[in-house]
Amino acid sequence: MKTASDMKEQRHMAAQPEPIVTDLERLAECGFTAEESAALLWLRHWYQSGGSDRMQLVCHWEFLKRLVRSGRLAV
Repeated sequence: MKTASDMKEQRHMAAQPEPIVTDLERLAECGFTAEESAALLWLRHWYQSGGSDRMQLVCHWEFLKRLVRSGRLAV
């Protein structure tokens, strides 16, 4: 059951909506290309879903390779 204070808090929250920023928008703001963003989001999904132990090393190498190719990481 909702109390009066709960309803007041909900009205306050609805009156001040915060902009919803997606992960893609945040990555774009940081200067990542659409391809890099897709790769990063895929890696995050892979890690969160418990990918293979061997694949973790491969994914790290792929990520580092992308950073080097884009000039974000000097070798």
